[in-house]
Amino acid sequence: MDMFNQSAPAPYSPGAVALQNAFVNRVFGWMTAGLALTGFIAYYLSANYAMQIAKNHGLYIVLVLLELVVVMGLSFAINKISAFVALLGFLFFAALNGVTLSWIFLAYDSASIAKTFFATSATFGAMGLFGYITKKDLTAIGSICFMGLIGLIIVSLLNMIWPNSRVGLVISIVGVLIFVGLVAYDTQKIKQLALAVGEGEVDAETGKKYAIFGALTLYLDFVNLFLYLLRLLGNRK
Repeated sequence: MDMFNQSAPAPYSPGAVALQNAFVNRVFGWMTAGLALTGFIAYYLSANYAMQIAKNHGLYIVLVLLELVVVMGLSFAINKISAFVALLGFLFFAALNGVTLSWIFLAYDSASIAKTFFATSATFGAMGLFGYITKKDLTAIGSICFMGLIGLIIVSLLNMIWPNSRVGLVISIVGVLIFVGLVAYDTQKIKQLALAVGEGEVDAETGKKYAIFGALTLYLDFVNLFLYLLRLLGNRK
């Protein structure tokens, strides 16, 4: 997306800091809201309908495909839709993800889920802070992580067809490393975009849309980091 390729203006322009902080707060606020919505729906369904959803493979595949459609739709149409529509799309995706992730409460004990959530939050916070304050350009790291993610997806699909526990362990470890890198990279890009918003290079409506897309990006980083850590740290029932 071209929104993450904005040039970084001087961060100390008059009045820019407040706008930058407002943008960053909006990004993390919507990300937190999305995670809360996902967690609530996943927990609720785990006690009522998760087993039926997990057993209905056709429905589950449809829901996953719908998630992909929503994410791709937001990615390609973010510059054409309103901020309100973008927000609805993000919240709809977060709700769908809650449905498809409800199975984790059936597969792992609650203590493991809680432990992994706190481990994910700590890791996400540390790497996000690093990405925000570092002066080192993380573009190369982001490119490596993105290429690694493509390879990880391919290997994961192959491992679903021909399961191998050792390969699964390697996939989980590599997945953690990739999303740790992406958290830092994406946070740095959001900071750069916040600078552009603060300097008035992005209008208010576009800034709101970019904040929602930034929230979606970090939301995906957090959820995937959590799932890979859960495979490593979680105790199955």
